[in-house]
Amino acid sequence: MTRRMEIELTSRLDDAQWTWRAAGAKLPKGTLDAALVPGGAKSGDVLRAEYESTIDGIDIVALAGTKAKEAPTADRIELAPRQLHGPEISVTYAPKGGRGGDRRRGDRNERGDRRDGPGGARGSDRGAARGRSDRRPGGSRPEGAGSESRGPRPERGERRPERSGPRGDRGAQRTGRPARPELPQSTVHRNTLLAELGPEQLPIAEQLLRGGLPAVRQAIAEQDAKAKQDGSAPADATAILTIADELVPQTALAAWKDRAASVQAAGQDVRLRELRTVVSAARTVTMDEEGRSLLKGLRESLEHRINAMVERWTNKITAALDEGRLVDALSAVAQPPDVSTRCPAELAVRLADATSAAMTAETAPADWLTLLTAVSDTPVRSSVKPVGIPDDDDLRRQALSAAGLVPGVAKLLGLRIPPPPPRRTVVRRAVTTD
Repeated sequence: MTRRMEIELTSRLDDAQWTWRAAGAKLPKGTLDAALVPGGAKSGDVLRAEYESTIDGIDIVALAGTKAKEAPTADRIELAPRQLHGPEISVTYAPKGGRGGDRRRGDRNERGDRRDGPGGARGSDRGAARGRSDRRPGGSRPEGAGSESRGPRPERGERRPERSGPRGDRGAQRTGRPARPELPQSTVHRNTLLAELGPEQLPIAEQLLRGGLPAVRQAIAEQDAKAKQDGSAPADATAILTIADELVPQTALAAWKDRAASVQAAGQDVRLRELRTVVSAARTVTMDEEGRSLLKGLRESLEHRINAMVERWTNKITAALDEGRLVDALSAVAQPPDVSTRCPAELAVRLADATSAAMTAETAPADWLTLLTAVSDTPVRSSVKPVGIPDDDDLRRQALSAAGLVPGVAKLLGLRIPPPPPRRTVVRRAVTTD
């Protein structure tokens, strides 16, 4: 597929070739066949070119001169504006009635009964019957009847106010959390890399940035298929893949730098998952001095955010223990802020002792079962040893089903706890030589 752009002739190499570059820019650039250049062309001329972009570079297939700008002419006909004597558009607003207004319901009187139209008499009779049924003996109406007791009715033509903002904003309003802004995308490092490459490396690097080596191989296959249809020579896949292998570290580093720069620019607005993903992706990239500096800053930011979350988490558990809210403390321990976070040993021992002391035979069965359910999902369940169990058959049946998670409950119910598996020892035999 051919495309068009304006190029500038820079110099003539010999009788067969000219050098060119994009008009007003340094890149792209290359050489073209002198037979395509119009006669009388010289260095510095700007021409319109039709080109094809291949994996080897840009091929100029046709050239033409640029169109000269038309000089302003004095022989022009001016259109005199027509004078308007009145409004040419009349606007008539439909009456508020919604879905056809009174055209479907007919003409109604003040009480809402039909006066004309089909079924008018029946509507009038129904209104009268409804009025008679609403009246009590003595002429009084029942309490709550009538429009005054129900309050003012909304107009039929009114509509609900439309929600403004994108879906993300509406979701933030439902959850009560502020909507996070989109992460800005940076292409500074990729553009810098492409500007430093030669014409034969530029299309290969673009494919690498688009999809890595699989994208390069796919482009080679498409170009070979097109060359087979046109009857031309196929591309040199070995040379192209050799250049691609040399450019892989550079393109991977440039793409990672752009992601890291976007995350760093977002600051505290970036999600923790995105920050962790960028830091983890640095293991697959060969870093330079600038990349190592970016990575160091991102690691410090990640550690600072995780430490702050862990500190809030431990403070929440400690506050719940101080106030005697064991269920809240156990629920908080079961939901650490990070998968690698572990409950401090002192806090875990304190929580296990408090839970064991609260699970006694005098505790209400419902409260005892609530504590057992909460402790079953925590990492301190193996350290909890209840003091006693209430005398309740239903509670004992439910505790029996949870005995596999809490060994202390199994021991309390008289179940035999199997010993842990023996430690496997590896016997190494020394090899002796006679």
